Amino acid sequence: MRTVTLPSEEILSRVLGARDEILSAIEDRLGLRATARGADVHIPDDGSGMAEGLTDLIGQFAEMTARGARPSGVEIRYALDMLADGRRPDLIALLDRTICVTNRGKQVRPYTQGQREYVDAIDCNDVVFAIGPAGTGKTYLAVAKAVAALNASIINRIVLVRPVVEAGERLGYLPGDMLEKIEPYIRPLHDAFYDLLPTDRFTRYVEKGIIEIAPLAYMRGRTLSSSFIILDEAQNTTREQMKMFLTRLGLGSKAVVTGDITQVDLPGSKESGLRSIGGILEGIPGIAFCDLTNYDVVRHDIVQKIVAAYESFEKRDKYAGYEGNGGASQTLVS
Repeated sequence: MRTVTLPSEEILSRVLGARDEILSAIEDRLGLRATARGADVHIPDDGSGMAEGLTDLIGQFAEMTARGARPSGVEIRYALDMLADGRRPDLIALLDRTICVTNRGKQVRPYTQGQREYVDAIDCNDVVFAIGPAGTGKTYLAVAKAVAALNASIINRIVLVRPVVEAGERLGYLPGDMLEKIEPYIRPLHDAFYDLLPTDRFTRYVEKGIIEIAPLAYMRGRTLSSSFIILDEAQNTTREQMKMFLTRLGLGSKAVVTGDITQVDLPGSKESGLRSIGGILEGIPGIAFCDLTNYDVVRHDIVQKIVAAYESFEKRDKYAGYEGNGGASQTLVS
């Protein structure tokens, strides 16, 4: 049996949360029945090293709480899943990576090690590819970094780009002008902006062209300088479109390309430009690849389970899908 002793019973109560939610999560995810008494947490030690890892983790939870950043459900789930897989999470290292603050005063920061590597890659590179399943924060973190760069006057403009191939519909069949036609496709990016900027400021930025929304097809022939460019849903670009997009960068610009290679909506036999990009650009300085996994899912707990279930099904079915940057190394290219 291992024992973690906190300074007081009151502090332990704050750390464990309402109805000892952390202890319940430990039992649910790890099968260990930890108990709290007074200012102590008692953890059964089966010799596997799990108890040692939990001892360290509860200490991290206590430090986070003392710093006013009590662990969220996402962080608790992530940390316990890491322990279950024999890995040691470091939540403290994520605390000081605040990107910006939402309209509600909530700090935006990475919640997982994978997200931290993604954010660091954006800081250190001109072009970053973030590839991973739904819910891993690919788009939201890119928008947050773009807003932070705009607020700091590092760039003059944010350009949001998306291929318009969803659900087999074509741009010309939708009513309205160009912006009204593409609005449904850009809505996920809008949602992030509405969380990070007051609505009137976002509207004003769009009207002045400080934030520009464009379908991928409208990017040909342009050169974008002093801009933060986000290409979302990049799995739905062809190889030619991907080349065209990447060659739009001008001086002082940064591009983030996000996508999920398991959700390609391209018609017919067209090859996704995101599938082979790692093998083409591997080793070029200033370009980084970040592979996010189901560990990095920060949506509802059920989303992580759905992602894991699909991965398990696809392996059983010998699914011939994406395997880490089209054969390229999964480490960051710097």
